[in-house]
Amino acid sequence: MKIGFIGLGNMGGPMAANLVAAGHAVTGYDITGLGPEGVTMAADAPAAAAGAQVVITMLPNGAILRQVATEVIAAIAANSVLLDCSTVDVASARAVAEQAATAGIGALDAPVSGGVGGAQAGTLTFMVGGPDDAFAIAAPLFAVMGQKAVHCGAAGNGQAAKICNNMILGATMIATCEAFALADKLGLDRQAMYDVVSTSSGQSWSMTSYCPAPGIGPKSPSDNGYQPGFAADLMLKDLRLSQDAAEGVDADTPMGQLAATLYARFVEDEGGKGRDFSAMLPRFETRGRTKP
Repeated sequence: MKIGFIGLGNMGGPMAANLVAAGHAVTGYDITGLGPEGVTMAADAPAAAAGAQVVITMLPNGAILRQVATEVIAAIAANSVLLDCSTVDVASARAVAEQAATAGIGALDAPVSGGVGGAQAGTLTFMVGGPDDAFAIAAPLFAVMGQKAVHCGAAGNGQAAKICNNMILGATMIATCEAFALADKLGLDRQAMYDVVSTSSGQSWSMTSYCPAPGIGPKSPSDNGYQPGFAADLMLKDLRLSQDAAEGVDADTPMGQLAATLYARFVEDEGGKGRDFSAMLPRFETRGRTKP
């Protein structure tokens, strides 16, 4: 396919590179002017999108998505597909989808799970909202960039799935880190705790696939000084999106709200910015019960 790709940063760059390696013609744009080898760089977003069958965006937030979508929708032909892989608020995703539909363009919101490693390896999971015909057009691209794409229903449902998933992830990572810190103080060996929990009712992805304790379980960012696979500031962004959405539909999410509060404190006041979200473990190791 002829593909436009806008946003070639830590996630978008490897995704675009995988599309090029699979034989697709990719024209890209990034505000830095930089892109991976094999991507033809354009002067701006509309130029990257011109003539494309599918335009993929990977952008920081909903406001920027709305701005870029307005420029791109005006530059591409009817029956093209606008495939947004950013993680943004549900309202922005649905607004862009409505704008695209008015112009005769199929729009998909398809946020991803898997982090930079998944983008590089082509093993991302896509959570997709939007019409069936647009999903069918994009399906071969999902197969190149990832290992799974789940069609979650109407526009905005991909973003809904992403923020619900990451609300669970943020809360379970905090609980996992708390438990390791408690086990340390109780004199329980970390390996013994892992061996029990990983095969018992406390098991979770945070424990068995992304263990926050160095040297325990499969290799994870904790084994690399908590250099981010998924940064704590990105977890905070997703948790805040979940709470904005919860407020908008009057949903009671006390655990999600507390997780957002703790990650905000960690990122903004405790040096967690730029560290992996599993670096909550060393945070808890240094704290006593009387501290807020």
